[in-house]
Amino acid sequence: MIETPDGSRTAFSARFGEAYGSRHGAQTQARHVFVEGTGTHGHPAPRVLEIGFGLGVNFRATLADTAARGVGLDYVAYEFDPAPANWLREVAVGEPGADRPAWQAMLAQWPNAPRRIEAQNVRLTVHFSDVLAADLPQGWATALYLDGFSPSRNPEVWTPEFVARLAGALAPGGILATYSAAGHVRRSLAAAGLNVERRPGAPGKRECLRAVR
Repeated sequence: MIETPDGSRTAFSARFGEAYGSRHGAQTQARHVFVEGTGTHGHPAPRVLEIGFGLGVNFRATLADTAARGVGLDYVAYEFDPAPANWLREVAVGEPGADRPAWQAMLAQWPNAPRRIEAQNVRLTVHFSDVLAADLPQGWATALYLDGFSPSRNPEVWTPEFVARLAGALAPGGILATYSAAGHVRRSLAAAGLNVERRPGAPGKRECLRAVR
């Protein structure tokens, strides 16, 4: 476990050799890069597709936001290598969204089937599978969180071919957000037909990216 400067926690993945979330503030990154970066914090009925569920920090941040606003949430995530349930519990202690029924119901099942959760206007599906071989929902997502491990550690989810598939999963006007600002990632997003914008990064990163279909 890693305590980050904003008081939230993340953990180190031995498989990929880096932390699941920002060491400079895991919760701050979730809110700034993904929830706000995709405009989900203002959407009346967000449909979120996440690549890399990790420790569930982005889901909890999104869940806390939609619950506070009283709007529904559809959330579909792909996770190839699910973390132990006790890690998810530990990083969530005292954090936004940790007390919500959907999060508690998910923890009660993790990591066993079934993994579709419906609770208080929240629908969550977590696929424990290789997203590279998955049939992604076409034209569905109002927001796409591209939060795999870094391009140097997990290059497969940052290739131009896969990014083009992600672009196809976005609804018209949908927004993809990622913490990465690497030039090749930016070029792949643009080549997929998305309008790419640089944004100020979360603490520890000068920039992040958002890309609009």
